[in-house]
Amino acid sequence: MTAASRTSPAHAFLALFTIACGDAGPDRGPGVPLTLAEHRGRTVSDVQYDLNLEVPLDLGRPIRGTVAVTLELRGPGPIVLDFAGPPDGVGTVTLDGGPVAAEVLDGHIVVPVPTGAGPHKVIVEFQAGDGALNRNAEFLYSLFVPDRARTAFPCFDQPDIKARYTLSLTVPLGWTAVGNAGISSSDTLPSGVRYRFDETAPLSTYLFAFAAGRFRVVTSSRGGRSLRLYHRETDAARIEGNLDPIFDLHAQALSWLEAYTGIPYPFDKFDFVAVPSFQYGGMEHPGAVLYRASSLFLDEAPTQNQLLRRASLIAHETAHMWFGDLVTMRWFDDVWMKEVFANFMAAKIVHPAFPHIDHDLRFFLAHHPAAYAIDRTAGANPIRQGLDNLAEAGTLYGAIIYQKAPIVMRQLERLIGEDALRDGLQTYLTQFAFGNADWTHLIGILDARTEADLADWSEVWVETAGRPGISVTLDSASGHIRHLEVRQTDPAGGTRIWPQPVTIALGYEDSLVRIPGRIAGRRLEVAAARNLPVPQYVLPGADGLGYARFQLDPKTREILIGRLPKIPTALARAVAWMALWEEVLDGSVDPAVFVRSALIALPQEPDELNGQFILGFLDDAFWRYLSADARSTLAPTVESLLWAELARAETPSRKAAHFDALVSMASSAATTERLEALWRGTERIEGLPLSEERLTTLAEALALQDVAEAPAILAAQLERIENPDRRARFAFVAPALSAEPAVRDSVFASFRIASSREHEPWVLSAVRYLNHPLRSEHAVQYVRPALDLLQEIQRTGDIFFPLRWLHATLDGHASGAAADTIVRFLEEHPGYPSRLRAKVLQAADGLFRAAAVREGWSAVGDLP
Repeated sequence: MTAASRTSPAHAFLALFTIACGDAGPDRGPGVPLTLAEHRGRTVSDVQYDLNLEVPLDLGRPIRGTVAVTLELRGPGPIVLDFAGPPDGVGTVTLDGGPVAAEVLDGHIVVPVPTGAGPHKVIVEFQAGDGALNRNAEFLYSLFVPDRARTAFPCFDQPDIKARYTLSLTVPLGWTAVGNAGISSSDTLPSGVRYRFDETAPLSTYLFAFAAGRFRVVTSSRGGRSLRLYHRETDAARIEGNLDPIFDLHAQALSWLEAYTGIPYPFDKFDFVAVPSFQYGGMEHPGAVLYRASSLFLDEAPTQNQLLRRASLIAHETAHMWFGDLVTMRWFDDVWMKEVFANFMAAKIVHPAFPHIDHDLRFFLAHHPAAYAIDRTAGANPIRQGLDNLAEAGTLYGAIIYQKAPIVMRQLERLIGEDALRDGLQTYLTQFAFGNADWTHLIGILDARTEADLADWSEVWVETAGRPGISVTLDSASGHIRHLEVRQTDPAGGTRIWPQPVTIALGYEDSLVRIPGRIAGRRLEVAAARNLPVPQYVLPGADGLGYARFQLDPKTREILIGRLPKIPTALARAVAWMALWEEVLDGSVDPAVFVRSALIALPQEPDELNGQFILGFLDDAFWRYLSADARSTLAPTVESLLWAELARAETPSRKAAHFDALVSMASSAATTERLEALWRGTERIEGLPLSEERLTTLAEALALQDVAEAPAILAAQLERIENPDRRARFAFVAPALSAEPAVRDSVFASFRIASSREHEPWVLSAVRYLNHPLRSEHAVQYVRPALDLLQEIQRTGDIFFPLRWLHATLDGHASGAAADTIVRFLEEHPGYPSRLRAKVLQAADGLFRAAAVREGWSAVGDLP
């Protein structure tokens, strides 16, 4: 049997039996088992890839290629490459210049090495899988994180085997190309253009990347550094209004990081690609960063949050050049390390570009709500999680590593000092440059710079899930505080203690008295509060540093509902809103009371970030936690206030925030009629130009409301959209907005086919519309089949897709029937993969709570 053929079952069994009885080595089962990765990490080194790919214009034709893998083998063979491409996708295999009978087993190519240890060269002809190459009619891009490189070409797909890559890419005529390294040559051939790239620095497979297509290229110089942007934007005004900020933010981030780390930018060039409907906000491939185009090219009137998100995204991906790319985790159980420092550094980097922003407030809003949304659920996970197979690495991602971990790192910085953390990180980056390290390496470096016990600190904050409960008790006499105590509890009923800073704010008529402290046990007596006048309210965690379920006493809860706008600092107000929202979720505050409180507070909120925070709560409470009758009663008041705030707002940013909220929450006939007039252009909003994207969102909202002319509005909006990528997205999503249930059913049914899910952001938009609260009564039938698809989606989709699929499905539901469907699903699958089960519980938490609040729903017994 030749190497180009699949081995027969008998031959495969014999090969595995021979391996098992000889030098067995590691498990070579599906995916990339940890034992295989550890074995290769010990026995394989000095890897180089010379990869040649030919990309045909016809999407129906496969991408074919060859890869030459040069390596040093320490010990006996075989050489086990990972390749999960198409069946029968492996052609001729040669070893050291001669043909070899390689075995294709469970997503691996097993190459026998009769000569044993030493330098070797394996060449494989193959057909690439399309899943990670994201092919479109006019462009493609690779996306190999965390274990998708093996679907495209044979490789050692694990982060600790860093390699140098040389890429030859043949693409259709008229296409340009970009990769990690610069282009060394380009040749025009009858079949297209062949680009040859320089050799890269040492990279993990998930960081190797390329893109090609009909891109426009803009080059700009900042501080003597050349930066290059590849994009497909067609709106000249949109391009003109965004180019300078995009280049400036990258240059500022690079300069800041060079100064902080003491290490010059470690790669040869800095290019970035704006990809239409990219799966993530960005991906940090060195020399070829990929971004979602809409994250870079903002509307003419962006909100303050959109501006901050863009700056933070750019800073995040740029920080990865050092944290993740220069030094990479050994295994994906430490994937959080690269993400925590990218987000932690991003928060620091954006300061100079936004001097008027309260950055402590921004950090709190960007991190705490999202982290709490996971840690309050039955599916909460620790920051650092074990991982037996790289095929499951995508399930590690989420708000705990992106949002909670930076909070924890910020506390670590306060614990050991800014200088000690910076110096430790500089040592870490220098010591492991172009190599790999894990959390134990870093914590050892930092432990030498502090008297604190970082191992114990790490055990509770990094290695375990959840958050403590923190409450305050106050005894008084003669109008003065006699005793004030902070208490910490383990919500799991255990003995865990989360050592952390906790500031108690005592609220009076127009002032706050903040008393900082640090809790390191079950109780903390706040001696500084003794003999102070009894406050009107007590707000724990008021400085935004602490991380806990901060429980409000009944008196404080009552005061905040009516007088929260009187809290004198923006950060304390944000902490109070968060704490009050937790009370809504726990059933201690009526959602209608919360909505009325938000409506009173919104016109009085001077800080724009807090205003958008309140708008987010308002939207969530309005659609999910209010009953249909309460929503109908409050809708005119909500809409009237938003119209008034839209007219009163003095800046385009504030106007945009209120307009977006109004479009989202519109439900009355009067408001729908006015919004339709805005879409038609017969009415306008002074000071807020309506961009193509806002008009698209408006058309979609009108269709959701089933306005009489909805089909005509959607058809007309499609004609208005000039950009071909945005046209394609709108045409894909529009059927999910149909008033006809049968049409919506057919849209959902199409997602059972993997090829219909290739454009994940499009799919998520469609699924959200299918399950919108206005359609939820019909859409409850989609919940079970959406859950049934989850394991396939995890196998075929990118890292964020499973949880986003669940949220897109479940976030529009609030009924006991939908909640029961989830419970039954979990009961019927007792052996369901634990991490996917956790994702289900994370995404379902809001539904469970809404059903409990609205219908008194509760699961029978504990959740399975």
